[in-house]
Amino acid sequence: MRNAFADEMTRLCAGNQKPVLLSGDIGNRLFDKLKEAAPDQFLNCGVAEANMIGVAAGLAMSGYRPFAYTIVPFITTRVLEQIRVDLCYHNVPATVVGVGGGLSYAALGPTHHALEDLALLRVLPNMSVLCPGDALEVRACLKAAMRHDGPLYIRLGKKGEPVVHQSEPVISIGGSLTLRKGSDCTILAVGNLLPEAMKAADLLAERKIDAGVVSLVSVKPLDGEMLTRSFASSKLLISLEEHSVAGGAGSAILEWISDHDPSAMTKFMRIATPDAFYTQSGKQSYARQQLGLDAVSVARKIADRLG
Repeated sequence: MRNAFADEMTRLCAGNQKPVLLSGDIGNRLFDKLKEAAPDQFLNCGVAEANMIGVAAGLAMSGYRPFAYTIVPFITTRVLEQIRVDLCYHNVPATVVGVGGGLSYAALGPTHHALEDLALLRVLPNMSVLCPGDALEVRACLKAAMRHDGPLYIRLGKKGEPVVHQSEPVISIGGSLTLRKGSDCTILAVGNLLPEAMKAADLLAERKIDAGVVSLVSVKPLDGEMLTRSFASSKLLISLEEHSVAGGAGSAILEWISDHDPSAMTKFMRIATPDAFYTQSGKQSYARQQLGLDAVSVARKIADRLG
């Protein structure tokens, strides 16, 4: 995803003087092409993320379209006050981009895990939240960011994620993408768990369970029309996210159910990480197995729920 992000940012900057990429002292070689194509539209703000958000706010107020980029915990929890006050309170068109969402940096320990960011960012007034599911969705999210007139958080994976789409989709803030329809259940996949959701749907098909898959790209605002339609047509909806069970996309859907369709509560199931620090060490794939987020575990949980 981060390679797609760098490539799409280069395209945007080469054809438009308004986007500006701010980096928190990471990915310097990753952005060599951007710096060559548009040298005035890249700023390394150093390991000073709070200041970087202030710079982003100033650029946005001056007519530019800043994208502030670094590893998720350093661009969300570390600078939450600056995001809240500088970006959200002033409602400026600045995009916060976090790389390494969920357990992408599982081997580096809890300091680099990102399992609370959606909860923290989605409660901020004026903030919208996008979680692309593959590299093509990353490109589409950046285009959506350029059309958006308020603060936005984009949560990326890391690198090497499977590409699910055949071509670049059109993404709107408040929208979702249906990749597969199913009559028995629908998996609402958040971000980089989209490929696991597709594998889980294949495994469920082997058990004669017809599972659909929706990429829940927009965690805030949610796609209410899709939720209404899916709850009406499916026996079970499942939110699947590499995020704490507390406060993430699953919690947002529970809020939607409470406000719009309380009868749907019995048809909803959450699969997420527990409300606890993950203290083991290993690759992301190992962490997913340990936490029940791999395709085999997801398919088993859904099959058990459907009986």
